[in-house]
Amino acid sequence: MNLEKILVKEIDESKQGESLTLDANPKGSKKMYIESYGCQMNFSDSEIVASILTKEGFSTTQNINEADLVFVNTCSIREKAELTVRKRLEFYNSIKKKDNPGMIVGVLGCMAERLKEKFLEEEKLVDLVIGPDAYRDLPNLLKQVDDGRKAVNVFLSKEETYADINPVRLGGNGVTAFVSITRGCDNMCTFCVVPFTRGRERSRNPENIVNECKQLLKDGYKEVTLLGQNVDSYLWFGGGAKKDFKKSSKNDQENSISFANLLEMVAEVGIELRIRFSTSNPQDMTTDVIKVMAKHKNICNYIHLPVQSGSDGILEKMNRGYSREKYITLIDKIRDLIPDCAISMDMIAGFCSEKEQDHQDTLSLMDYVKYEYGYMFKYSERPNTAAERKFEDDIPNDVKQRRLSEIIEKQLSHSFIRNKEKVGKTFEVLVEGKSKKSEEKLYGRTTHNSAVVFPKGNYKKGDYVMVKIEDCTSATLLGKAM
Repeated sequence: MNLEKILVKEIDESKQGESLTLDANPKGSKKMYIESYGCQMNFSDSEIVASILTKEGFSTTQNINEADLVFVNTCSIREKAELTVRKRLEFYNSIKKKDNPGMIVGVLGCMAERLKEKFLEEEKLVDLVIGPDAYRDLPNLLKQVDDGRKAVNVFLSKEETYADINPVRLGGNGVTAFVSITRGCDNMCTFCVVPFTRGRERSRNPENIVNECKQLLKDGYKEVTLLGQNVDSYLWFGGGAKKDFKKSSKNDQENSISFANLLEMVAEVGIELRIRFSTSNPQDMTTDVIKVMAKHKNICNYIHLPVQSGSDGILEKMNRGYSREKYITLIDKIRDLIPDCAISMDMIAGFCSEKEQDHQDTLSLMDYVKYEYGYMFKYSERPNTAAERKFEDDIPNDVKQRRLSEIIEKQLSHSFIRNKEKVGKTFEVLVEGKSKKSEEKLYGRTTHNSAVVFPKGNYKKGDYVMVKIEDCTSATLLGKAM
């Protein structure tokens, strides 16, 4: 079974690899072409890069043959993403050699930090390598390339949040937008490369976040998603961002702003602005966050809550910071305070030493929660992680694939059950655009992040529409406007 065909919701997989565009820059005589792969943070970072380069006289193009500068913004979480990006770099270079010898090829983001020597020196696929904390240095790096030198900056900062940069909104639908609130991660899950490719966690100034949301609302946006590798550990003190709350002074603690506080501040920007957030870590989510969600109608009743495994032994080996019981307790608390809250997950099949009983524990947890949808993967060992150093990747690929297929099959059945429960009910849908399959139908999402398709009538992108659900598939609700 092709995983990419059944992965559902939070990141629209069709956007992966999309060439991003912005309005023409009247001062721009140079053209840049940017492709993004992977998580929402990468798409958000591409917008920061575009903002920086727009001030340097660049505008975007969707025609790679006319580009002066080509960037791929990469993910290093999964092996497949790296293989895809490598193929794209080979494609860029074929165009450079044949049609556009002056074109500069660069790599941004997580994979840039991890494979800098290989890209620059060994394979000679790129002219420019920029890590996720070095985007401000782009003008200097481009000058180095113009002078005939290879350029690289993958320095990981403990302070950089790009708080003062107003991202250029690339491509997109003009209705929904990402707003970054934290960068990096301190959780050190044994399978994950993020702490090594994006650095230590730091939080962004809440005033900047709120002002960005206010501007988005003024510009006609109807929904924002607050982004971070782990939004629930957001923490801001008046004098700056600190991670260690327990060691701070009592005065600092009393004046600190938690994620629950920030979420409420953003919700109060305007009732017409819908709020989502991603991603949460179960060990850090507090009851205060759930209470704020229940209090504000414009905060969506949806939580992406990655679990990765249903087995205590595997969770401990992954260094996830919670047990199966604690995760279930959190699920029960969410459902107690927000009875109709939709919950999605991430799940890894075939992690190191995973026994058949561990796999069965995962399936039984899925039966307990009945997630709305999820992201499901086979474990792939990533270089420099604790799992690579300490554990043996000892599960045969055919066993991983079989377990993954069983997880996918169960999730598809649960998604269909959850969607069936919505048939006959009416939901407020924010229209994001036309359906991919019909010009006569519109596409949007409910508060639960459920995709809805319905006849367009007189409605348009950006409208809130009450839609009665008449039918469904495991991935989509089908209805009519009321």
